[in-house]
Amino acid sequence: MAYLREETENVEVSFPIKAIWDAIPAAVEKLGWTVEESDEVKHRALVKTKGAFLSYHSILTVNLTVIDEKTTKLTVSGKTPVTTITAMADYGRTSERINVLIESIARIMEPKKFK
Repeated sequence: MAYLREETENVEVSFPIKAIWDAIPAAVEKLGWTVEESDEVKHRALVKTKGAFLSYHSILTVNLTVIDEKTTKLTVSGKTPVTTITAMADYGRTSERINVLIESIARIMEPKKFK
């Protein structure tokens, strides 16, 4: 029997929405993942991660919301299919993948902070 394991992480980022939006594809590419869908008007993207040993891929939904002109709310939600066989090996993997994406975006944005 399979089910979806879901996680969500919200982060406020001190960058304009355009800068974060532009960093998402670079972060995804750096991780070797793929952007499955992208909606620039809604600032929403679907990202597919790679699977791992005894683990399926995850689908991460990235949403950006303007808080003010210099601050953006980054919300990343993830869903990973899990079976009774993979449940133990996959425990925490969805949350880990969300954090890896956020960290990858942060690494891309960090040099821009000092310019």
